[in-house]
Amino acid sequence: MDEQVLAAMARWPNVPAVYGWLSLSESGQWRLHPQGDALQHPDSRGEDITSPQILAFMNRNYGVDDQGRWFFQNGPQRVYVRLDAAPYVAHTTSSSDTDAMKLRTHTGLDVRDVSRLFLDQAGRLYAATELGCVLIAGRDLPALLELLKPANAESSDGIHEALEQCLDSGSSVQVWGAGIQGFPQEPIILQPCSGVEIEGLLGFQRLPQPPEGKGGAA
Repeated sequence: MDEQVLAAMARWPNVPAVYGWLSLSESGQWRLHPQGDALQHPDSRGEDITSPQILAFMNRNYGVDDQGRWFFQNGPQRVYVRLDAAPYVAHTTSSSDTDAMKLRTHTGLDVRDVSRLFLDQAGRLYAATELGCVLIAGRDLPALLELLKPANAESSDGIHEALEQCLDSGSSVQVWGAGIQGFPQEPIILQPCSGVEIEGLLGFQRLPQPPEGKGGAA
């Protein structure tokens, strides 16, 4: 976090946190909810935040508490975020050193350690990483799948069949992404899950709630 943010937190340690004002979309877009009703209306779109300076400040001061609730630390005040999909949304990019594909989060962090993959019934692909839960952005998923291979295949030709098998059978399969930066050299597990299960599996809350007796958005 920024030094001035840490200093503000130390100077004013008891500023109440707020809920319902911010959301992070499935595509990785920060959105403002001027009525503070993001939790009461989980399908509300909100207003896109587009200022590069504000976005950079939010990205640098984004974190998680010990209950798996993600927040933007706005100076001394903590603003909890409604997650429409996951705490991080990653896009594909190329490494400047090797030209290999890598995943970069909406906050500009490179994913360095993918340990497991999860696929839900809507076709969303999540990764368990050193950063926490990362959703592969839908527009970037085809490029990633071109490099993913079933563990028992030499090419990526069978990856779509492996995904279908995973969903249809409800059983895990092994896939290999050694050509993608941050993936191990050995196969990893691709596990089917529901959209609701992913929160428990990877330890985060999509709809962070205030403690009992503390009220809602303020």
